[in-house]
Amino acid sequence: MLTLASKLKRDDGVRRPRASNPASDSARRVSVRDKLLVKEVAELEANLPCTCKVNFSDPNKLHYFQLTVIPDEGYYQGGKFQFEIEVPDAYNMVPPKVKCLTRIWHPNITEMGEICLSLLREHSIDGTGWAPTRTLKDVVWGLNSLFTDLLNFDDPLNIEAAEHHLRDK
Repeated sequence: MLTLASKLKRDDGVRRPRASNPASDSARRVSVRDKLLVKEVAELEANLPCTCKVNFSDPNKLHYFQLTVIPDEGYYQGGKFQFEIEVPDAYNMVPPKVKCLTRIWHPNITEMGEICLSLLREHSIDGTGWAPTRTLKDVVWGLNSLFTDLLNFDDPLNIEAAEHHLRDK
């Protein structure tokens, strides 16, 4: 059976011969996460919603970037919301860590920036949580949808914001 680890080893062996110095070999190794991110970032940039923009402060660190969402419809139309996305070493077995940097009154985002989005949950009973088949594109589209069709007042993280909406839309 061909596994990802064996394929990466085989591909590395085909591309370059083994170095005689083990220290230089380990310095050239690229993590599985980083190899996945190269592909996923290219796919993400090609399929970015028109209301979103990504910013890599360091192009050599694809595991850390900021996302800006500017909704063009709904309650938050015209707003500008910043998110910080950090991809852990264990990616794609665990979801990225996402924090909202913009203070917002939203039923699914706390004032401290915590986000309630099912696909960001590592363990989910209903099966809608994180899975290794998900990508950064899914995360970005999910965050974008928090301002339109995934806006959830029935199961809020920020209860005060949801109750406020029920009292005064």
